[in-house]
Amino acid sequence: MFDDKNEKNCGFINGNDRFRYRAGAVIIEDGHVLLATNDVVDYYYSIGGAVHLGETSAAAAMREAYEETGVRYEISRLAFVCENFFRDKSKSVLSGYDGHEITLFYLMKPRGSRQTHSTSTCADGKEYVVWMPIDELGEHKVFPNFFAQKLKDLPIGIEHIVIDDRCDK
Repeated sequence: MFDDKNEKNCGFINGNDRFRYRAGAVIIEDGHVLLATNDVVDYYYSIGGAVHLGETSAAAAMREAYEETGVRYEISRLAFVCENFFRDKSKSVLSGYDGHEITLFYLMKPRGSRQTHSTSTCADGKEYVVWMPIDELGEHKVFPNFFAQKLKDLPIGIEHIVIDDRCDK
């Protein structure tokens, strides 16, 4: 959840520039990955959110997974480190910001069930979780966009990914 008023979040806004240190939870069950969306945006996004000051990224991934699903997940391993540069043009609260995020994506241990108890909200309102077949990720607008390729054949080690979607690059 983005909340520039939350003093615990590791991030800052300086004019139109926004930086955030984020932890993501990659939750896969039976060939499906759990994603989130809300009433304002036209895309799906990874489970996760801002790391709080004094909190490890692993603890943040577990906290965010619980906040967004109502289910306690355990970490299997760190899978991706993503540096993401973007200019947000959506209708969300991020609209108009030049974003720079560093996200550590943790692969969570499967539970053998796709049941969730989500009552999550975000700055844009009600948030919904959706189990999407990994084979169908390329047919939808999903962020991060590397999920469509990388989740089909998860790397054994940690993969570093840089995304630069700014218009003037």
